[in-house]
Amino acid sequence: MATQKKPGRQNASPKHNRGTSTPSVAELLLEIGVEELPYQFIVPTLTSLKESAECLFNSQRLTFQTVRTMGTPRRLTVVIDGLATKQTSITKEAMGPSKAVAFDQTGQPTKAALGFAAGQGVAVQDLQVRQTPKGEYLFAVKREEGRATASMLLDALPQLVSGLAFPKAMKWNDAGVRFARPIRWVTACYGGSVLPIEVAGIKASNQTRGHRVLGGGKWVSVRDAASYINTLERQGVIVDPQRRRKLIEEQIAAMCHKTGFQLNDDEALLDQAVYTTEWPCVVLGNFKPEYLAVPPEVLVTSMKEHQGFFSVNDKKSGKLGAHFIAVVNNRVKDMSLIREGNERVLAARLADAKFFFDEDRKVHLKERAKKLGGVMFHQKLGTMAQKQERVKTLAEALAGQLSPQDEELRQTCVCAALLAKADLLTGIVGEFPELQGVMGGEYAKQEGISEGVWKAIRDQYLPVGMEARLPETLEGQALSLSDKVDTIVAFFSAGIVPKGSEDPYALRRHALSVVRIIIEGKLRVALDEIVAQAQEIIEKETGLKPSMLHSPLSFIFERFKFYSGMLHIERDDVMAAVCATAYSRRPLDLQDALERMKALQTVTTRPEFDPLIVGFKRAHRLVEKEQWNREPVEASRFQHAAESALHKAVTDERNQVEASVKAYEYGRALDALVRLKPVIDDFFAAVMVNAEEQAIRSNRLSLLKEVDDLFMSFADFSQIVVQGR
Repeated sequence: MATQKKPGRQNASPKHNRGTSTPSVAELLLEIGVEELPYQFIVPTLTSLKESAECLFNSQRLTFQTVRTMGTPRRLTVVIDGLATKQTSITKEAMGPSKAVAFDQTGQPTKAALGFAAGQGVAVQDLQVRQTPKGEYLFAVKREEGRATASMLLDALPQLVSGLAFPKAMKWNDAGVRFARPIRWVTACYGGSVLPIEVAGIKASNQTRGHRVLGGGKWVSVRDAASYINTLERQGVIVDPQRRRKLIEEQIAAMCHKTGFQLNDDEALLDQAVYTTEWPCVVLGNFKPEYLAVPPEVLVTSMKEHQGFFSVNDKKSGKLGAHFIAVVNNRVKDMSLIREGNERVLAARLADAKFFFDEDRKVHLKERAKKLGGVMFHQKLGTMAQKQERVKTLAEALAGQLSPQDEELRQTCVCAALLAKADLLTGIVGEFPELQGVMGGEYAKQEGISEGVWKAIRDQYLPVGMEARLPETLEGQALSLSDKVDTIVAFFSAGIVPKGSEDPYALRRHALSVVRIIIEGKLRVALDEIVAQAQEIIEKETGLKPSMLHSPLSFIFERFKFYSGMLHIERDDVMAAVCATAYSRRPLDLQDALERMKALQTVTTRPEFDPLIVGFKRAHRLVEKEQWNREPVEASRFQHAAESALHKAVTDERNQVEASVKAYEYGRALDALVRLKPVIDDFFAAVMVNAEEQAIRSNRLSLLKEVDDLFMSFADFSQIVVQGR
């Protein structure tokens, strides 16, 4: 066995060896200089670099204080503060043969002792005899001194770099290393000195390169993290991404304050600006006001997707302004040249968008919908025309569930569903797929179609995440639910289900969106009926039968449990208790299940709840053990007042529970169950269930079965964990 000091982060200040000036810790700086990386790669790679470095040093018994990363499009940097200059030494012990076997009668070592010593690499005279529970045995004890960190890093750091993974990687020289972009230089300094490692055929130095323009791309020398950061900044590179983010935010805020504009916040766009620049500089540009005739969603998307520009609104009107904010990777005296260049490029993009928009309006959505038969949804699942028809049927059924007497709601849902996918054939959506639905709603509005219809079309793909907004109208919620349920059921029927991290059709997101619409929209929906109808339509249309292994209803219900646990329910046992019965209850009402969980979680805080559960579980175990089927309770067989009291209480409270559940008053239903505690306790204190007389025993078990059934009608209380037990 081996004993050692646990490696990892050390919070103590750096120490020095006694009697020597040699430091026990030093700083490691490693920079990987590359061709410009896609900005989407940088954050995941820096995270991986940090985690891999920590894992490396822990596995090599190297203590350290902190690991921090920095990066720009042209460099990935890791700095390890307080890295030990030497591995932690360890003592290894191995048990050998017994003393009786290891030494002869004269005390001389036998072949067993000599062989054990040789195998362990120690002299036989250095073996130790120790008393163990089995008797006296030989032990080999040897101390393994830690190696110098610098020598270990020569092999470890190249492995650290080559171990980084990317969505797409490439080879560019004979070294055979795969990386997102070609590595052009490596900077490695440990304790102020160059660490001569070799990565991808490039030998490390203390040289790095500045900004291509502001620093002229020239080489500069560094010795540690402080000089690295300061030297690069003088060469036009702010290597810390958090500093770049703060600088961008401050420049944008100052510009908006000066001009009176209001920024359309976009965190994703801000991330892009941070990781596509080394020295960010904000520029305000303009475009022709005539482009404002195009829907703002088109303009904003064009600015963002094509150019990475921020859009702004006029503070007074709140409407989109004919201006944009660009974050450029340069700083010159006359920024007008950069501004004019960006304006020219954007003008061409907006001209294209306006052309598509004008052309699209020449053909009505109804005419486009007729051509959806030529657009494939999936090779196993037919065309978009078929999907649209399926969604129409489901939306009509949902409207009947949500408001059976509302004929206008039904007609609106049907009309919206029949036009929902028509915008897939428009030029704008062809250019910007993320605007599908949005443009359909806009074109429907301009065609004079009713507000309920165009808003439903606009919102059919919402929500698109855990915090994204829901469809605005009931019609939109019905259309979105129908579309998402059809998608989930269709792919499940085709045998295409999420596996591990793979979910190419975003079915988990669709399922979570279904849950959010139902719960946050406070909809009473029989989800099982809608899923069953979707399965029936798919089977009739494609011949694909529902999978026996993968249930789309169960899949959605699992997302419901995930959602509930994230936002509403803290106790897993409460969720398990309610969900155990809710999933099999028909109709399957997610809103109902969540309300039951909330009510049950609230009542668990009452002092009498845990003792109640103890009594219930005793009754439940007896009934379960006997596998008792419910038989009528005969009052004439009661031998004790406690039996009569329990029977009367169960009968009375059952009526209260049933009435409260029917009215969705779950707190009152649970109050009724809590009121049973005294009579349950009295029953077990007064009588013995397993009486000698069979008729009395059977009657008492039937009475406990009534108690069990009443509790189980609300939730499976056997899943509740009594706190502290």
